[in-house]
Amino acid sequence: MKDKRILYISSELTPYLPETEVSKTAFVVPKAMHSQGVQIRMFMPRFGVINERRHQLHEVIRLSGMNLIINDLDMPLIIKVASIPKERMQVYFIDNDEYFKRKAVYTDSDGNLFKDNDERAIFFAKGVIETVKKLKWAPDIIHVTGWMASLVPLYLKEYYKNDPLFTDSKIVTSIFDNQFDSSMDRDKLTEKILFDKIPSEKLDSLKKIVDRTGMLKIAIENSDAVIKSSESLPDELLKHLDKLDLPILEFQSPENIADAFADFYSTKVLSIDK
Repeated sequence: MKDKRILYISSELTPYLPETEVSKTAFVVPKAMHSQGVQIRMFMPRFGVINERRHQLHEVIRLSGMNLIINDLDMPLIIKVASIPKERMQVYFIDNDEYFKRKAVYTDSDGNLFKDNDERAIFFAKGVIETVKKLKWAPDIIHVTGWMASLVPLYLKEYYKNDPLFTDSKIVTSIFDNQFDSSMDRDKLTEKILFDKIPSEKLDSLKKIVDRTGMLKIAIENSDAVIKSSESLPDELLKHLDKLDLPILEFQSPENIADAFADFYSTKVLSIDK
């Protein structure tokens, strides 16, 4: 795996957000690969709860400045960066005042999902991919973690399918149990995705009410491999996964993650013939 390139895209990441199964895994795995000589890039949303001064975030002017079209609206993309203390690993943050300035992550003070979470997910997906294009950094593997990153595989396979930078990239999605308990409106989500001329049949797995399982279904359907990152997962998701002919890494205990992931990447993921 030495000198291979892995792009890690996560909804959450410690130490910038409270520790959860998602945020901890999104930190532990890149750290383990980085220690083995893998070249990595890490991306997450710049949620308003992140203390920029404490974590020393600063804007990368050469990467910022473009506008992304989200549902017929021009939304400015701001890129910030910080270094994880003692790890020599940089994290890129996707930012926009409209989507990420609020002092919350996914839900309002009553615990309801923000009504624009669908647009936030689309913006995050496009923002990461456009930034990697600006970096001219072609990843061997793109590893997606967390529900707000779950549209990345779809956009890579459809919206950016002709971009030569990602021609040989393999997409891996980690699936977790602890995502969100609320739901999004299917019609609004699909309308905004269809605006980008993504085929409607690519969204067939979404039910009228889009819950965490629906978002993850879309992610794994457009991935080349899947990692079970929770010890238990929803039966509906497992049944859907069984229908797909994908390499799967079963749940790993923390002490086995480094070796298990490195082996899965090298023997299963990189050998996939696209």
